[in-house]
Amino acid sequence: MTGLVTDLTLARRLERAEASANVAFVESRESCMPQSGAAWRDVAGTYAMFDGVGSPLTQTFGLGLFSSPNADDLASLESFFTGRGADVFHEVAPLAAPELLPMLSARGYHPVELTTVMHLALEYGRLPAVRATEATIRRIDATELQRWAEASAAGWGQAPALADFMRDFGLVMGSSRGVSCFVAEFGGTIVGTGAMAMHDGVALLAGASTIPEHRGRGVQSALLRARLEYAVAHGGRIAMMGAAPGSTSQTNAERQGFRIAYTRTKWQLAHGQHAATHPSPPALP
Repeated sequence: MTGLVTDLTLARRLERAEASANVAFVESRESCMPQSGAAWRDVAGTYAMFDGVGSPLTQTFGLGLFSSPNADDLASLESFFTGRGADVFHEVAPLAAPELLPMLSARGYHPVELTTVMHLALEYGRLPAVRATEATIRRIDATELQRWAEASAAGWGQAPALADFMRDFGLVMGSSRGVSCFVAEFGGTIVGTGAMAMHDGVALLAGASTIPEHRGRGVQSALLRARLEYAVAHGGRIAMMGAAPGSTSQTNAERQGFRIAYTRTKWQLAHGQHAATHPSPPALP
């Protein structure tokens, strides 16, 4: 595989992979914490998921990619979130149906965030080179998940509230169906973490974290290579990740051979704001 063309087929494959990974997370949350009310729904090919008010996973994926949107679909999706006390967020790829954007605007949505979606074609012999490191990289088993989550949270800083959130987030993610967790160790001490979810040959990379005092030692480069090797060995054909446009994460990924597929826009309809009742503008030609 020498390259991938960014078209509707690829966008559907990438977006469904990320949506499926997030659905698995929500199902894991519901299993671990039934009181959370975590749930998801498929509305005309759009996956809507609720992981709690304020969770970054409480949103939709795939809107306008798998079917032409209509007012009833949007109303159903909005009800799913507002009925649970959450704001409505749609993560929209630029290859979505062109009539979607004027519909969202007419209903009172506004853009709040951009995410660059990146991909890498996978095949043996053509994976990114690994920066020299003394770290030992390995995939963990279920008995080590607590240590993995603790180390992952430690890489996000010392703020107690953030550390607690990331620890819980890591435990739920690591327990999710289809997720594999990896660690980097120096002398048996975990200094870095990474995770990967597989769907339809797409390896979604996540969970990257390095304890601050061990940064700059090639830890994440080695973790990336280990995950890609594991993906190829288990049928992976595309690696995928998301990053803020122009961020260090995007730059590092491009240096490793990742290409930008497209940039998504997250649209928000604030809780308590009712979607406009006037007719949506006609579909664009």
